[in-house]
Amino acid sequence: MTTRAGFVALIGEPNAGKSTLTNRMVGAKVSIVTHKVQTTRARIRGVAIEGDSQIVFVDTPGLFQPRRRLDRAMVAAAWSGVADADLTVLLVEAHRGVTPGVEKILETLQQMAKGRRVALAINKIDRVEAKQLLDLTERLNAAYPFEKTFMISAEKGHGVQDLKEWLAAEMPESPWLYPEDQIADLPLRMIAAEMTREKLTLRLHQELPYQLTVETESWEERKDGSARIDQLIYVARDGHKGIVLGNKGETIKAVSKAAREELEEFLGRRVHLFLQVKVRQNWLDEAERYSEMGLDFRDGN
Repeated sequence: MTTRAGFVALIGEPNAGKSTLTNRMVGAKVSIVTHKVQTTRARIRGVAIEGDSQIVFVDTPGLFQPRRRLDRAMVAAAWSGVADADLTVLLVEAHRGVTPGVEKILETLQQMAKGRRVALAINKIDRVEAKQLLDLTERLNAAYPFEKTFMISAEKGHGVQDLKEWLAAEMPESPWLYPEDQIADLPLRMIAAEMTREKLTLRLHQELPYQLTVETESWEERKDGSARIDQLIYVARDGHKGIVLGNKGETIKAVSKAAREELEEFLGRRVHLFLQVKVRQNWLDEAERYSEMGLDFRDGN
């Protein structure tokens, strides 16, 4: 039996649906999904199996015009994902069409993806009429020589299996890269931190989610089979600490409960989760914080 395995980088603007598609392909939640943009920070790898093929999806940070060091490191990580992948899939939102951001991505692909294999996935197709979809497909394929175009709804699952089967067939012949039951190659500590950060992002508003980060400080396996997980939430200002804690600690309690429940479901056992909020004014300029997020601090220069 010939087995296949390879890496597929998913790229696109923030909120194009990359994390939703990764989770749909893998069949489990491995990547943060929120209505806020720029929530994926690291290159998250989800592992999917289709027939005799193992597909490792690299869910990259959204491509956008960077302003801060963290933004620049995230965009560098996304393009690095393309450079390392066997295949790249560009996700474009059907209802938004060819935005200035998509134009910039196409321009960069022309410069750096020569000889690389790129497919197009037009996502959220349920939001537009067929004529609009056809026009968008023609315009995008005129702008870049995509190998194949797929019409999908990552959220609802439409067209996703066709894309998955095509990717599986296009993977190079290779032994599988991960054990059959492994669905992500992020360390559990980082997955746990990402789950808590997602709950904070969903709960908080405006800029604050981009001014905080979560790190798993310790992970203790207990004799009864449960795990004690201690996490630190770093915020940039004293005022932010109060917002994260909430009135009488209500916000942090709700976040802790939601994160613990999701962790228990993910791990299949009991979890004791303890969250602590710390003010670190310059965390956005500390190399150690970037390492914890799986980003290269130097890419932010």
